[in-house]
Amino acid sequence: MTNAVNWFEIPVKNYERAKTFYSNILNSKIEDYPMPGDGKYGVFPYNTESNCVGGAIIESEGYTPSTEGALVYLNGSDDLSIALNKVEKAGGKIVMPKTDIGENGFIAHFLDTEGNKIAIHSME
Repeated sequence: MTNAVNWFEIPVKNYERAKTFYSNILNSKIEDYPMPGDGKYGVFPYNTESNCVGGAIIESEGYTPSTEGALVYLNGSDDLSIALNKVEKAGGKIVMPKTDIGENGFIAHFLDTEGNKIAIHSME
């Protein structure tokens, strides 16, 4: 086993709003993928050939945004400040500012437009 986590899904209530939010803060494209039924599914960019962890946003029955439970850490690239500085402009709220965690880099927490508590990590 290379990674303890293989895939994650972030539940959303308004797919288009969430897609815009994450595209803006991460400066990346969320790809729409078909899903059975009435749900909507958008995949974050990831490298399928290097055994990297991937994930998606999902709007579907039974998926409820939350500030409790597992905390997903998104890749903050070289410096998470770039993404974090876009959070509130994009409709989210910073709940823990950029925090130094020593040799392991930096983390921050925010609420997305859907009410999920999400974290972000970078080495700078």
